[in-house]
This record gives sequence, structure tokens and C-alpha cells, in this order.
Amino acid sequence: MRSFSIGSSCKFIALALTAVLLGACHRGGSKPDTVPNANIPAGFDLTLIADKDTQFDLDGAPLTTEDLKSALRYRQEEALPMATILLKRGEKEKIKNEHIIALARIAYQMKFRAFIEEKDEISEIKAELKEADASPSKQAPAANDVPPSR
Repeated sequence: MRSFSIGSSCKFIALALTAVLLGACHRGGSKPDTVPNANIPAGFDLTLIADKDTQFDLDGAPLTTEDLKSALRYRQEEALPMATILLKRGEKEKIKNEHIIALARIAYQMKFRAFIEEKDEISEIKAELKEADASPSKQAPAANDVPPSR
């Protein structure tokens, strides 16, 4: 018959508690740029798919960030609907922080709402200016402001 020592039992209990605590800490983690939103629209004007190399798939065409910005400008100029855009995970590529940052910048500049769908959960991407960007910066005086030299 085998006897168990108190030391090995304590080690096992400590290991089990550590595993439970680590699991509890990780649960519910979300990306910092996304905010769960109760005002999710029923439909979206445009759907993008995350593609490899931080590209976006728009109707089967892989686009870089600059190409996407140009395509969205074209839609604005043609008065095509683009008030809400959804970014979905690709078949082989998951949504990366680079995708979120690029889409957030474009959405902020072009004034539309951007959403991402991960694990059947839709969240809105919100972009804000940093405090340093929001305050007027000190710029060098213009050439006309410099006093004439003697």
C-alpha cells in the first residue's frame, strides 16, 4: 500500500489553486481599442475581412491600409452608404491589433462608425486623440514673424 505525505498533498493543492487563479485572471480579456456597445446596428453598410500582412479583403480584393482609405473615399464621393463598417475575421487570419488601429484611424478621419466581430461578439472601435495631439502645439515662428536682421 502506498501512503501519501502531507507535503505532496500540499504541493498538489497549491498547484491546483495556482491554475484556477491564472484561469480566472485571463477570463474576459478584451482588446483595449474596442468597447462593447449596446447600440449595434442591425445591418452594416460595408463588411471587411482581415487578411494576411495587415491587409483588408473588400469584395474579394486584398487592400493595404492606403488602398482601403482610397476605396472608402471613393464611396464617400459617390455618396454610397458607409456610415457603419464591420471587420470580420478571415478564414486563415485573425484580427490583429494592426487591423484595429488602421481601421480606427480611417474611421476617425472619415467620420464613420467601425465595428469588429470576434467570437460572435460585435464591438465598436472608438478612436480618440491623445492629450498631446488635442492641445495646440508650440510651433516654430513663421518666416514672416522673424525680426529683420541688421
